[in-house]
Amino acid sequence: MIALILTLIGRLLAVTPEPLLRAVSAVGGEAILWLAPRRRRLLRSNLHHAFPQRPRSWRRRMARESSRRLVETALLSLASPFLSERRIRKIARLGPSVDAFARDCSARPRPVVLATLHLAHWESQTWLKLLSPVPLPEFGIIFRPLASASLDAFVRRTRERHGMRLLSRREGFAEALAILRRKGCVGVLFDQNAGDQGALTLLMGRVCSSTELPGLLAAKFGAELRTFYPRRTAFWRVTFESNPVPFDGTAAGATLSLNGWFETAMSDEELCASWLWAHDRWRNQDVPSRRLRLEAKRNLLDADLRNRGLDQPPRNTRVWIRMPNWLGDVAMALPLVRALRASRPDAEITLLAKPAFVPLLEALCVADRVRALPAHGPGYLARFAALRASYPDTWILFTNSLRGDLEARAAACPQRFGIERPGRRRPLLTHAYRTPEGFDESRHHQTQLWESFLRHFGLDARMDLRPFPTHAIEIEQPDPLLPQAAPIGLIAGSENDPSKRWPAAGWRRLIDAFPGEHFVLFGTAADQAITSGIAAGFGPSRVTDLAGATSLIAFASALARCRLLVSNDTGGMHLANALGVPLVGLFGPTNPIRTGPVFDAPHRILQPPGCPPTGGGSLGDLAPEAVAAAVRDLP
Repeated sequence: MIALILTLIGRLLAVTPEPLLRAVSAVGGEAILWLAPRRRRLLRSNLHHAFPQRPRSWRRRMARESSRRLVETALLSLASPFLSERRIRKIARLGPSVDAFARDCSARPRPVVLATLHLAHWESQTWLKLLSPVPLPEFGIIFRPLASASLDAFVRRTRERHGMRLLSRREGFAEALAILRRKGCVGVLFDQNAGDQGALTLLMGRVCSSTELPGLLAAKFGAELRTFYPRRTAFWRVTFESNPVPFDGTAAGATLSLNGWFETAMSDEELCASWLWAHDRWRNQDVPSRRLRLEAKRNLLDADLRNRGLDQPPRNTRVWIRMPNWLGDVAMALPLVRALRASRPDAEITLLAKPAFVPLLEALCVADRVRALPAHGPGYLARFAALRASYPDTWILFTNSLRGDLEARAAACPQRFGIERPGRRRPLLTHAYRTPEGFDESRHHQTQLWESFLRHFGLDARMDLRPFPTHAIEIEQPDPLLPQAAPIGLIAGSENDPSKRWPAAGWRRLIDAFPGEHFVLFGTAADQAITSGIAAGFGPSRVTDLAGATSLIAFASALARCRLLVSNDTGGMHLANALGVPLVGLFGPTNPIRTGPVFDAPHRILQPPGCPPTGGGSLGDLAPEAVAAAVRDLP
């Protein structure tokens, strides 16, 4: 039935006037752009990744032309079995390169591998023997058979009518080898979406899975390797072209040379517009379960990078990370960002964070870009919708809120990863990591949960817990309020919970316990009532109160100059830990197992007597003498 329907449609198209077919192609191409949003996004995203420096208007024009040529190609494919030889000769001709190759190959038979690609009207290549001015040697084309037996038989019958032989990838591979042994020609599609059987290479700056089949055949038989493709010259008009592809005699060398030829060919606008940008040639490394690592049975990336004179892959896989909303959580997420950089070296990492965190994250150089979240209010989500033009590939959410999920959805990111806890669905995610049944978050550090989350999506690098070098955040002009000698820092406030604060009397007794030391009080403007009470009565040579007097980056710089820090459970404590500052962390009601310091820097955790390891005690029961002893014990 399917073959009958295709026959009827094909015969009708074969007699349809070309002006009408041209109009159908134009309308069909526009329909793909406007009625198939996923296909439209894929078209524009592929072009944006491949040509980021090109104007948007150019990429839009290429997308429209490629979409129209896709429809035009489909019409010609359906009509071609029913076109007369005279009509075919009007549609297609041999370019000088193919004419010369055909004559030479006829005169000097030799094994030849012709590598072809998915350009507009690719099926017209089966006309080569019909158009050749001389008899050609035996010729076979390897193709992927169709699932429907009747449809497969129809395709074989119609495509072989001019002397080409279609060789199934399943049963015909041995015959392809035999043809090459008999000094014949074998045509093979060189594909950049070869799945798990392909080899990792670069194509247009992105990691892909390239088929090695053309290279394997050429290397095995010492065959000549050439490209062969149709160049569209007008509607339903093509000129066949061919280019020799020099390589080093190895399958890997042939694969890399073919990809290099392709990249050069894409600088030709006519060929660029004819390539099927609506196909996702880079999707092999997009599988969610391994999205955050590079994996293939064969990896040619190192050789490819050497050929290109590069030390690392271009960062052209766009991973956007929605950072947490609290400073402490932001600091604890940084080892995971580092691990992602190591696991997926081709990732262009963009962090989305509160505006106050942006200068700090930029100074720490953990990502390629840092974007500030817009202010809440009308138009908030519209700002994220505007990010669609940046074409992020994967959106990782360290947040657990509906707002964060809406942000990712508004940006139309095709992959949105987050954590889904029992009883709390997140339908706006495309893929969720569900916490294991019985998983007790109070018994595991927050970073352990995040690490399990990212490993679920392929992360294979260890968390990097080394502190950040402090020179990254040093301010050129030191704050005149800070002493020249390294002081002891104190964070006596707490941004979101008064019960997390050690009483002011304890802080004053701690200062008294070290008469020769200078102390610096840190905090926000909201903490000034607390810090002023602690500093009261101490001279400027003993205590400097900087609460509310520093930006976040200046706060980080001042922290980095402290010889140690004593702090409540606050974001500043985690920031100091990330910068390698030795610290004494005071935990009462909160849980140090879950939110304690994570970086490999000296630290002591103090809890009140009798407090459970998971928290729940009162900081009012923590003796100043115990805190002073911990300070003395730190290096």
